[in-house]
Parts: sequence; structure tokens; C-alpha cells
Amino acid sequence: MEEKIIEIICKYQKIDKTTVTLESNLMKDIGLSSFDVIGLVCKFEEEFDVEIPDRAITTVRTVGDIVNLISSL
Repeated sequence: MEEKIIEIICKYQKIDKTTVTLESNLMKDIGLSSFDVIGLVCKFEEEFDVEIPDRAITTVRTVGDIVNLISSL
């Protein structure tokens, strides 16, 4: 799942997978806006067939946070 999440982020942001780690901050390191994060959440929901609660989105800061959140659903 971790690799697929990184792949989705990199494809969305058009960046190289080697630049993204679990510790990468979505906004500071990857350059996503809050709007981009919401767009990615929709992609994750489709890919993993889950529903991510709106309140959980506000706690996501890093790629690892996304992995942990989706794993817990």
C-alpha cells in the first residue's frame, strides 16, 4: 500500500518517486496545497475502496500519515 500511495502522489504532482519518503511533508516537501490534498484523498478513496472522514484529513501532514490513516480504515 505504501508504494501505491507514493505512486499516486507522484503521478498527481508530477514528481519523481525517489524524492518522496514516508517522512515527506505533503505541503512543505511535496508542494501540495490544501486543495491538492483533498483531490488526493478522493484518489485514495477510489483506489483503496475506503471512505476517509473529513476530520481525519485535517490531521494528515506527511506521506506516512496517509499510509497510517488508510491502514486504519
